[in-house]
Amino acid sequence: MFCFNCGCRLSEKNFCTGCGADVSLYKRIMYTANRFYNDALDKAKVRDLSGAVTSLRQCLKLNKNHIEARNLLGLVYFERGEVVAALSEWVISKNIRSEKNIADDYIGRLQNNPGKLDMYNQISKKYNMALNYCQQDSLDLAVIQLKKVISMNPRFVQARQLLALLYINNQELEKAKKELDKAHAIDANNTMTLRYLREVDEMMPADEEHVRKKKDVIVYQSGNDTVIQPVGKKENVALQTLINILIGVAIGAGIACFLVLPARIQRAQSDVNTKYKAVSEQLDAKTAQVDELTSQVNELTNEKASLSNSLSAAQGNSIVIEANNNLIEATLMYINQTGDEMAIADKLEMIGEEYLENESTESFTKLYNTPKDSVGEVVAKNSYDLGYEAFRTEEYDTAIDNLERAFRYDPDNGEALYNLGNAYNKKGDTSKAVEIYEQVIELFPDTEKAKKAATYIKEIKGE
Repeated sequence: MFCFNCGCRLSEKNFCTGCGADVSLYKRIMYTANRFYNDALDKAKVRDLSGAVTSLRQCLKLNKNHIEARNLLGLVYFERGEVVAALSEWVISKNIRSEKNIADDYIGRLQNNPGKLDMYNQISKKYNMALNYCQQDSLDLAVIQLKKVISMNPRFVQARQLLALLYINNQELEKAKKELDKAHAIDANNTMTLRYLREVDEMMPADEEHVRKKKDVIVYQSGNDTVIQPVGKKENVALQTLINILIGVAIGAGIACFLVLPARIQRAQSDVNTKYKAVSEQLDAKTAQVDELTSQVNELTNEKASLSNSLSAAQGNSIVIEANNNLIEATLMYINQTGDEMAIADKLEMIGEEYLENESTESFTKLYNTPKDSVGEVVAKNSYDLGYEAFRTEEYDTAIDNLERAFRYDPDNGEALYNLGNAYNKKGDTSKAVEIYEQVIELFPDTEKAKKAATYIKEIKGE
């Protein structure tokens, strides 16, 4: 956890060790936000999606930058079929933290599949159209649109709830209960779903669809009507009708085989031949076009290779010119005393070590070493002071840069090398810290620094 005022990492104290701000209330708010997030995780695991949404919203009220809570809220919305709301949460999450954020993967999966993205867009339009139909009292059209929405996205809880409500309005209680049961399976603790289910259970009579069999009839209720169906009587009319249908089918099949089918086969064959000829002509044209494009590609490839070689040569010349300019500017600052030692060192360090080792001439190296040797002592001292001060204020990256520079300009400065190891150790890069401590032991044996370095190595390795 980091201080809200200065960004320093907080300790177990109720105040910031960096700026002294009181963080007791801030810590309590952050811990409460984390508790809401953990509660939402538990609810999401048992498909209490509505409860998870409530807990996550409370978490984000307390800590709007809680990336994990915002990503989980997007997943819960997506599971309930609310794709637009899910995307909104993931976009906000990505804007808060653009790197190493799983929301980038979620957004990418949708953006890299244009077909699915278009489908979700159509779902939103159809659902909004269904709402408009409901407001216009065109309930049948609304039912049709909602059925299309559910067929495209079966997890859209709000669409199932609205469809169930329309079924209840039409007294189609069984269909309403079926939709509500499916919505309940997706979101186990949705208040609106549970309320509609209770209403449907209360409206359905206990003896609905109850069948009573008497002596020779079956009596049952269908809505408000009583249906009486005789049993035990066989009718030969159905059998006779079935026989007549089979005879008609056999006659029709015979006519098709002997009269209609040969003519259709001949016509279909003629159509196939015509299409085959047209496709062959198109294929010849495409083949010629492909050959022409292949030739153009080969020409462009050769041109690209030539331009690449020219670019490499130009880049090499650019590196030489830049190195010469930097050396000239540093030398002029040294001769005219127009810049301090640190500025001269900065300009010299813009010339890379690789260039000095592999490409520089002897005269270039001599001229380079003249101002470098002159400012080396001052640069080493100033860099050590800056690095040690940054180490004391826990700015470890700044400390590492300056302490490395100090030791580079003054290899006899054991304190710089030892504190460099301490900076890596405090930063958490223990492998690099061990490497630096071993250099201290090797270069400055039998010193207090070497003894402390050996102790730190044992602590890191757990010996």
